[in-house]
Amino acid sequence: MSTFRPALLTDHYELTMVSAALRDGTADRPCVFEVFSRRLPTGRRYGVVAGTARLIDMIRDFRFSTDEVDFLRRAGVVDDAAAEWLAGYRFTGDIDGYAEGELFFPGSPILTVSGGFAECVVLETLVLSVLNHDCAVAAAAARMVTAARGRMLIEMGSRRAHEEAAVAAARSAYLAGFRFTSNLAAGARYGIPTAGTAAHAFTLLHGDERAAFASQVATLGKDTTLLVDTYDISQGIRNAIEVAGPELRAVRIDSGDLTVIAQQSRELLDSLGATETKIIVSGDLDEYAIAALAAEPVDMYGAGTAVVTGSGAPTAGLVYKLVEVAGRPVVKRSEHKATIGGRKVAVRRHKPTGTATEEIVVPQGVPDRQPHDRLLQRSYVVGGGPVDLPTLDESREHLRQCLISIPWEGLKLSAGDPAVPVTVVPAG
Repeated sequence: MSTFRPALLTDHYELTMVSAALRDGTADRPCVFEVFSRRLPTGRRYGVVAGTARLIDMIRDFRFSTDEVDFLRRAGVVDDAAAEWLAGYRFTGDIDGYAEGELFFPGSPILTVSGGFAECVVLETLVLSVLNHDCAVAAAAARMVTAARGRMLIEMGSRRAHEEAAVAAARSAYLAGFRFTSNLAAGARYGIPTAGTAAHAFTLLHGDERAAFASQVATLGKDTTLLVDTYDISQGIRNAIEVAGPELRAVRIDSGDLTVIAQQSRELLDSLGATETKIIVSGDLDEYAIAALAAEPVDMYGAGTAVVTGSGAPTAGLVYKLVEVAGRPVVKRSEHKATIGGRKVAVRRHKPTGTATEEIVVPQGVPDRQPHDRLLQRSYVVGGGPVDLPTLDESREHLRQCLISIPWEGLKLSAGDPAVPVTVVPAG
């Protein structure tokens, strides 16, 4: 059975640069790399920082095994000097960045990696793989949470993602405000509350809906959720209440025109005396479908494919760029891909009421702080050693507060300008 190792994500071209830098003596030259997005995905007004704690754990364990180094040498990817360097690799630099759950916008320096050129450049693929995925899922999930208007959501997209990505997606969705996940690995690894119910297969197995419901209730009690749309939804609801009684916790509907079916199902449940039985809907829901159900008697949403794939934006569009060498700003001048040189410090500016108005980014300097400014970067790794990080629940609360702070226009699902403009100012 294979075990995932962070070093296996290293890209060929990164090791090409390491080999050449070792040969010409520039491998240890002090450098600063930054992670940022040039633009948000189409239609989005904010991004969400997610995955940083996962990333720091991976960097802590980032090692090249003897077998991996031997493979790279045999394949001609590295020479003997680079192979020896990889065998002893340990990240000894510093990492700073925005907190998990923080919002970001085009140009926000969400992660800063400082150290020798080689030890930093070899992390590029790992950094971008983790952050591009987790930030994309978190942003999509946050939009769904906003659209749900306080109703609970369960993440249930594991079958639509790579097995490791499914666990990471569940974590990002919970960070964004989802209440549950159906992914038990995420529950075990991160302490996320889990929930789920039987699938259509269980009903088909018994051949009789009442028999299937009776088996589930006998095992789990009335505090369970029965899937009522295998055959006829109305009859399924009648069968569910007949078997479990009006104390049944919930029914789930996974198909049909939910805007119509939700109302009809509520009326039927109420007529059967099941006034407290909740209605859970699922079936290819995204933020737009959830918003369309705002006026319907739905108690919980189950989101799968859309949330684990970023709801149409499977990557956050983040890049990892060198911005400083030995204290000297460096810039890329390529058309449409130009960078701003120098290590940057960022603050979020707010009105006295707490509404965010602007993000100020200063290259190679310290922002002129004003009342109600909030410094956005914090330390993650100092001298190669990770520092204490917030818990997942603390990061979840941080995102909730951030979403409260942006202007209400920034929460719209329609296309528009970023919720908070980013201004890059000269060093003060």
